Amino acid sequence: MIVVENGSVDRTAEVVRRFAAAHPNVSVIQEARRGKGIAVRHGMLAARGEYCFMCDADLSMPIDEVSKFLPPALGKYDVAIASREAPGARRYNEPAYRHIGGRLINFIIKALAVRGFEDTQCGFKCFHAGVVRDLFSVQQLDGLSFDAEVLFIAQQRGYKIVEVPIDWTFSDESRVRLVRDTLRVIGDLVEVRRNWRRGVYDRIDANRERTADNTQTASTEP
Repeated sequence: MIVVENGSVDRTAEVVRRFAAAHPNVSVIQEARRGKGIAVRHGMLAARGEYCFMCDADLSMPIDEVSKFLPPALGKYDVAIASREAPGARRYNEPAYRHIGGRLINFIIKALAVRGFEDTQCGFKCFHAGVVRDLFSVQQLDGLSFDAEVLFIAQQRGYKIVEVPIDWTFSDESRVRLVRDTLRVIGDLVEVRRNWRRGVYDRIDANRERTADNTQTASTEP
């Protein structure tokens, strides 16, 4: 388990380090820059194992739901996303305004970037180790829209993405703000489309090969 702390004002990092001293399977990463996208990127690139699971700290999805994402409960996939909209999912204590806001944001995401999924923003996702580096080494967004960005890249790459219905409980400590975050998501997704056209999301190995070819060409010119 990797705990990524970036910008909290409590004793999170201290508590985790103390716990990790007696539990070698737990570690903490501290990052000075704030942003959920930054935190998840650091955690994913540091993770080891056949499956890498990202989890919101508020545990609005009970942690025992993780078994739904792993064999034998789930077959072969590249990316599995928790869904509060898939058949069989259950929501608890969610205000109507929050649900309506979430559907609006998802409509925008489907229109501008990730098609075919009803819930791209749930904070629980699992990635097979074979795709983690390919996706997160090119991820750019530091804020909340990073989910849509990573799924957009995965979809463009042709990776297999599956939805997993979960039980989910609304937390009144959520920092999501409908108007502000809707406008931010639109701007972020426009940037994602622009990045794709510019080749920002090209595979790292492909970028290295291109650089090597350019260097070789330059070195042979008189």
